[in-house]
Amino acid sequence: MSNQYGSIPEIVKKILAVLPGTNCGGHGGCGKASCEECAVAIAESKDVTLCPACSQGQADEIAEITGSPAKEIYKKVAFIACAGHAAGKERFAGLAGCAEAKEKGFIRGECKDGCLGLGSCVEFCTFGAMKAVDGSIIIDKEKCNGCGACASAESCVQGLIHMIPADATNFIPCSSCEEDDDKVREICGFGCIACGECERACPEGAVSVVNNHAVIDYDKCVGCIACAVKCRKKIIVDTLHDLSELKEKVAFVACSGGGRAGVTYGDMGLASCKEAVAKADPKELGLCTTGCTGLGDCTRVCRYDAIHIVNGTALVDTDKCVGCKDCTYACPKGLITIVPYKGAKMVPCSSTDDYEDKLEVCGFACVGCGDCAANCPNGAIYMKGKHAVVDPEICEDCNVCQYVCQRNVIRERKVPEHNYIQTEALKFRKGE
Repeated sequence: MSNQYGSIPEIVKKILAVLPGTNCGGHGGCGKASCEECAVAIAESKDVTLCPACSQGQADEIAEITGSPAKEIYKKVAFIACAGHAAGKERFAGLAGCAEAKEKGFIRGECKDGCLGLGSCVEFCTFGAMKAVDGSIIIDKEKCNGCGACASAESCVQGLIHMIPADATNFIPCSSCEEDDDKVREICGFGCIACGECERACPEGAVSVVNNHAVIDYDKCVGCIACAVKCRKKIIVDTLHDLSELKEKVAFVACSGGGRAGVTYGDMGLASCKEAVAKADPKELGLCTTGCTGLGDCTRVCRYDAIHIVNGTALVDTDKCVGCKDCTYACPKGLITIVPYKGAKMVPCSSTDDYEDKLEVCGFACVGCGDCAANCPNGAIYMKGKHAVVDPEICEDCNVCQYVCQRNVIRERKVPEHNYIQTEALKFRKGE
């Protein structure tokens, strides 16, 4: 048995027998062209952790063979910094590989920084830990041994694959460099908008915004979930907790509907709220001019199945809602706002029409009498455009407004008495 090094010494043979044995093609983390070269380098340097694919047991065996001190292995696995929903992948389907797709270029409305979905990286994984499923790359953490071949520039032309600690629990699946927040939201619901809330909340300084997206420094991260709680878009993945409970705020639809608009617009052949706003005149149709159109633009962008059309009007399931705000951007009428999850009184009406017009089109409308505002002991209610608005930051749920509202418009939104994990998580924030 010989190679460029001549006859292989016995120690190299022993090391070779311990190594995982599947060459990474020169793309692995050891930086060598083959396991044979890696074994030679280990024998010469006594670096028992040179091969990143080795388990702790294998590293201990190599230490015994080389007479070197044993070292603790910090196991790493591959992670793709993209949720796999990047716009544009369908156009690339059928191409030979990711390099060809990138060379072909991107068009307006596509994510130029996301996964191309053609699976070129899968070919570099010699341990069967990666596969392409419907344009998304799936990594099997149980099979991934951290060799690092998939993270090479040749494997992923987008530079999306990183080696992270195997025991990591927080992940940011986005690499978007787009500066425009609105465009990020249009392109991908999982896109980071670089708001910096996670960076400010991290007590360890482990999160930073780089090239318009957040990045976790795993050498500093302690898995405290403060970043997941404070993330405005709720795209930070936390594998230890239920994200629907890790929230400070949720969405609220300022309209109680009546069920008529969606049916009317549907009969007209209109398919979306945006289309209805552009093409239909609600006043001519005998509908509320400011009410919910009921065609579900908000439901289509919700990643958590937290908003549905109920009796013709959008309604938020606060148990599922995480307060990501995607629905607020999708509503062409601006009816959806973000309110504290802790619960408060709400006025589900945004009508600016006159008193008589409101009564004709909706039996649930606020008529703007002002009794609630005049009687609120905390000054938490004010009149805006002929309807009442509750400031949830001031409201103390005293029930006076509900008592004086003659039309029973004001609703009480109660929060279930379940575990408030977010309260504990927020204690990790700096300065608190």
